[in-house]
Order: sequence, then C-alpha cells, then structure tokens
Amino acid sequence: MPVSAALRRLLRVRELIEEDRRRALESALAELIELENALASATVREVRGRQLVRSGVLSGELADRVAGFEESRSAVCHQERLSVRITDAKSRETQTREVYLSARIERRQAETLIEEAEARDSLKGARRGQRQLDDWHLARAQNRNERDQG
Repeated sequence: MPVSAALRRLLRVRELIEEDRRRALESALAELIELENALASATVREVRGRQLVRSGVLSGELADRVAGFEESRSAVCHQERLSVRITDAKSRETQTREVYLSARIERRQAETLIEEAEARDSLKGARRGQRQLDDWHLARAQNRNERDQG
C-alpha cells in the first residue's frame, strides 16, 4: 500500500510551517544584528564626542567642549536604550530559534513516518515478487516432473 495522501499532506504542511519559522528566525537575527551595529555606531559617536572635548580643551574652544560633552552624553543614552533593546531582541531570537527547531523536528518526524511506510511497502513488494518467482519456479518444476512421468 503506498504512502497515504494524508501523510504527504502532513509533510507538506510541516515543511511550510518550518519555512515560516525559519523566516521568522532570520528576521529576528537581522534585527539583532542591526541593533548591535547601531550600538557600535553609538560607541563610535561617544568616542568622537570625548575626542571633541579633548580637542576643545587643547584649543581653548568652549563650544567644542560643550558639543563634545553633549555628543558623548547623547551617545551614552543611546547606548543604554540600545542595550535594553538588544537584550529583548536576544530573548526573542532565542524563543524564535526554539520554535524553529521544534518545527524542524516535527517535519523530520513526518519524513520518518513516510520513509518507514515506503520501506514497509518496498519490503512487501520485494516479498511479493520473490513469492511470485518462487511460485513460477515451483510450477515449472512440477510441469517438468509431470512431463517426465507421463
């Protein structure tokens, strides 16, 4: 008996669900990378702000010092907000990964069911073929014996 259409549909549904979960995981990873890149940019902004303060001190320019302090302070605030968002994004990414892996396991289980059913069908077919071949040889041998005796 061939693999049922229901099992094939189940596998197709599991494949679609896994693909959807994989896309969600890729999206979560992309968001996390984007936030980490933004954090790196904010860190660079903070360093530039401190450099501006230093150059303002060396040149005696009050405006450069104030601008440097403000740039550095703004960058630190941005880093703090990004750190919170990164923590949340990491949590979402972990949950999304777990959901994806669960969907992957379910798809693999459906594949295993189909493979087992196909293996059973193949074995039954091989046995049936062997039985037919054995019957043919037996009938041939019986016909030869009947001819030899008659």
